Amino acid sequence: MAAHTMVDMRGWSFPIGRFLGVDVRIHTFFLLLLGLSISYASVSGVSGARGFGLWLLLLLAVVVREAARAVGAAWYGLDLRSMLLLPTGGLFSYASSEATEKAETPEMQKRMAVVGPIANIGFGLLLAAFALTAAPEVNLFERPWMSPSHLLRAAVWVNLLLGLVNLLPAAPLDGGRVFRGEFAKGKGGIKSSRAAMGLGPAIAVGLMILGFLIPNMWLIMIGGFVLIGAHMEDQGLLLQTDVDAVRMRDVMLTQFSMLSASDTLEDALQRSVHTLQDVFPVVRGANLVGAVSRQSIVEALHADGNGYVQGVMTRSFQTAQPDDSLVKTLRRIMAGKGAQMVPVLEGDRIVGIITPQNLAHSMGLLNQRRKLRPQE
Repeated sequence: MAAHTMVDMRGWSFPIGRFLGVDVRIHTFFLLLLGLSISYASVSGVSGARGFGLWLLLLLAVVVREAARAVGAAWYGLDLRSMLLLPTGGLFSYASSEATEKAETPEMQKRMAVVGPIANIGFGLLLAAFALTAAPEVNLFERPWMSPSHLLRAAVWVNLLLGLVNLLPAAPLDGGRVFRGEFAKGKGGIKSSRAAMGLGPAIAVGLMILGFLIPNMWLIMIGGFVLIGAHMEDQGLLLQTDVDAVRMRDVMLTQFSMLSASDTLEDALQRSVHTLQDVFPVVRGANLVGAVSRQSIVEALHADGNGYVQGVMTRSFQTAQPDDSLVKTLRRIMAGKGAQMVPVLEGDRIVGIITPQNLAHSMGLLNQRRKLRPQE
């Protein structure tokens, strides 16, 4: 799932701890599930404690799934930074841009997509075998399958249902991510991605209708969660598809000022008065040797008086080329120490710069321009 979606969902979650170096958060949807489980227990004529037990089984099924996916990520060399638990599964964020890019490839999406369903279905079958051995009087096929009155039967079906539902080709489920990748690979373009994402809400509505017809409260809730998740995934995907197509040349400043390493700080400050630029490339002859911000110049003048730009410039910077992907460049930079400015080079010549200030402004204008013309 796109990082944008992860950020949106983090705002509706809370941390539950750090395990093996991975920050784990739980979505507030689980609080809704807790209330529904306790209410269901009350309606069924059993204690609220059994409703709480049913909720724990739902949470356990998600933990089993995501623990298996975390092991799979480690097996494939994908270092995790954090994990967000959702009722239908979970979202990962990765510790490096390389891991993120590797995880987003269609081949890796396919590999990771089978891990969660296999874990849940396998765990459900293991519980079923245990139930048939230790409690043969429990009829696993008696309805309702997931009831607080029969927690062992519920444990079996919660895992089986979560595993089977995640095989459906509906984002943000595992099957939906594989389907989306294959569909977009075959068709290409933003419109194709939008068409693939449209299947998610259709399946979600189908699950809710089926839940009403059976009736089955859990199918209704799963359909609701899939519908909400599909909407979030859709927004995140479309943002990612748009931004991934942006190149450095699309947003870089092409009219900018440069400073010489031998300029005095007073001269540099005087030149900075006549531009809105906050960060300046520093050159020595034709060679790029550093970068310096207006704020650094002012602070150095206050602290030590007049001096030379080379004394306050930073020599640590990363460069890009005009046709480099904006997203991949930013990921590479953020995986390091960040940067005040990214010089864009064509050969050895500086043809543009990117700063945080101009990037936000340029992206806003780029989005407005795309809205004013039909999507291709």
